[in-house]
Amino acid sequence: MTGPFNPRRAAKYPTAIGCDEVGRGALCGPVVVAAVWFDPRALPKDLFCELDDSKKITAARREHLARRIVETARVRVAAASSFTIDRTGIRTATLDAMRRAIAGLSLELAADDLPAYVDGLDVPPGLASRCEAVVRGDSTVPQIAASSIVAKTCRDRLMRMLGRRHPNYRWEKNAGYGTADHLDALARFGPTRHHRQSFRPVAQLSLGLEALVDVALDEVD
Repeated sequence: MTGPFNPRRAAKYPTAIGCDEVGRGALCGPVVVAAVWFDPRALPKDLFCELDDSKKITAARREHLARRIVETARVRVAAASSFTIDRTGIRTATLDAMRRAIAGLSLELAADDLPAYVDGLDVPPGLASRCEAVVRGDSTVPQIAASSIVAKTCRDRLMRMLGRRHPNYRWEKNAGYGTADHLDALARFGPTRHHRQSFRPVAQLSLGLEALVDVALDEVD
């Protein structure tokens, strides 16, 4: 299995931070962001060639790749809870989580001018390091591809954990997105405290939400 990155051309890619998010369009749960730094020339070739958009990789393979990325690269993960998303808006909450993840790596690496690349159109405000937004960056920047794998693996684990507490919504299958089974359960049982009240399918039910306490991602196996 190979992705868009050829290890023979690793030297053409910069040593940089890549950052991506997962869960922006979900109806419940947090947005999870990962920031990953590595020198492409130093990454194992068999790992480098498998980096890709996390949605193009099977769940089992993502788990394997995420473990290897954490073992061989520098990684930081940040999240914005559904409560924060409702309070500040999805865009602001996502960008702030990106800022926290990237800033954590920049401080660890002690390099204020270390370049960072984020997937999408927006650059997180308040960063000391140079940062550039890259549309479809998970297919052009290997560090962004790695961050998408880590972020999705982390969020899927978290949603499986929450799914065990709320089995009616089948979050272990739909990861909190607006699938038919999730929407049906939402109509039948109403929203949980993990749902985003500001998102239309939830808001239309006109039911209250309790504040969600942030879940510590490092407590999720």
